[in-house]
Amino acid sequence: MDTAKQAGRKPYEFSATESSVDTRLRPLLKAGAWSAMLFVVLVFIPLFLVSSTPVVPAGDGQAILEYIIAHPVSYIVQLVSFVGLSLPALVVFAALGSALFYHAPSTAILGGLLGIASEIVALAVLSSPQSLHAGLVVLAFDYMKADVIIRPSLEAAALALAANANTVTPAGIMTALAIFNLSLAMRRAGFPRALAVFGVVSGILGIFMEALRPFVGPAYIIYGLALPFWFFFVGLRLFKLAGQTSVSHLA
Repeated sequence: MDTAKQAGRKPYEFSATESSVDTRLRPLLKAGAWSAMLFVVLVFIPLFLVSSTPVVPAGDGQAILEYIIAHPVSYIVQLVSFVGLSLPALVVFAALGSALFYHAPSTAILGGLLGIASEIVALAVLSSPQSLHAGLVVLAFDYMKADVIIRPSLEAAALALAANANTVTPAGIMTALAIFNLSLAMRRAGFPRALAVFGVVSGILGIFMEALRPFVGPAYIIYGLALPFWFFFVGLRLFKLAGQTSVSHLA
């Protein structure tokens, strides 16, 4: 006899400590778990490069282009990593939202949609602070071949692209909102309380940090480091859920 019926619950309802998921979600959960680990790697690679090379300048088009020419590998790796991490993050939000759906449908759907939309927006922009923009790479190579007459216009274009990359975008705020909502849903899904609380606090912190990013300066690193830790522990939880043996709750 079905355990949910024995407990007097509908097939899609769970107790507060129950964390079973539909077995048909296992491929998505595994993909989400591995994507979470990839996200962590893509965060720490550029952080290592930032600590070992000069910081990309901001507010000076000429300095930005000369930096890219002097450190092309470091700049491109930072750009690909910070922009590219939106892809694994998208998968994580889809997997986590699906895993939490039966425990807190409204919150899980809202969090999952916010997370997926935020990463799509981030990929569409193809830029990231500090002064990371795909267009700047093209301008830098043109700058090397340009004469003194053309260079001022390229410097002005570089400054405009850098300003666009460093401005506040809805993507970052939406990501923080997604983490906040999904972490709220975790409390009903048998996830570790510490992870849920950490996610809620990180989400609230992220909303303010992203909205005030031009003004918070180095303090942003607090939220910047909280992100990979949240994704790491979410990934561990998704691995655990993917390995569980449970009946399909959608049948």
